[in-house]
Amino acid sequence: MTRPPKIIFFDIDDTLLPKRSGRIPDSTRQALARLKQQGIAAAVATGRPPCLIPAPVRELMAATGSDILVAINGQYAERGGKVLAEHTLPAADTATAAAHLDRLGIACAFVAPHRVAVPRDDPRIRAALGALAIPYRAGDPAPDTVCQLLAFYGQEQAAEAEAGLPHGLRVTRWHEYGVDILAAEGSKARGIQAVLDSLGLTPADAMAFGDGPNDIEMLRAVGCGVAMGNACPELKAAAHHTCPSAAEDGILRGLTELGVLS
Repeated sequence: MTRPPKIIFFDIDDTLLPKRSGRIPDSTRQALARLKQQGIAAAVATGRPPCLIPAPVRELMAATGSDILVAINGQYAERGGKVLAEHTLPAADTATAAAHLDRLGIACAFVAPHRVAVPRDDPRIRAALGALAIPYRAGDPAPDTVCQLLAFYGQEQAAEAEAGLPHGLRVTRWHEYGVDILAAEGSKARGIQAVLDSLGLTPADAMAFGDGPNDIEMLRAVGCGVAMGNACPELKAAAHHTCPSAAEDGILRGLTELGVLS
């Protein structure tokens, strides 16, 4: 970037919050506190819905005065408790996708901002959601409006599962057995743009940190996209800069390397 950012968006899992430890590094807390002192806004941009933001991240946001959240891979965005954007899937697409997956014996979950419904349990659900320490209760019916589907299948079923989805949907894998199914035009970049518009900022004013395939559009949509050292190869290829991993003080070191923290 040719000038300091005015806002920085951070992914949660393995960016702000290392999955292995389940604890936000002290260096990350220090980095976000220093951003606040310098008048640079910190925001969260995650694939999770608001109802599943981990307590340590909620506490960090409160401690640093961060009230900006891009959630459900950009299908939902809020600032200061005000909803800026909420994009739902067409009911027909949701029903068609769920029925297709069910015929293949693939379990799915339905994601809304304040609820995740898991109609039936499955070992692959336990593996994927368990990796993120996400609690759930099987047997819940789907909500009336859905922002995103979660489907639970391995790579060996991917071609068959994805070939039968409606054309208006796309898939992003986040776990060996877990994928997000969202609108073809949906991504974290969509929610980020809603935030920038609300603040009167441009993409050049923004920076972002992430580690997964669902962060690719986000890193491309800002003035400086930073991949964590633990990021997937596709994200590193899309990034302007790569910093150390989340567990190796990557946030603090990356912001320092880029000259953001004075």
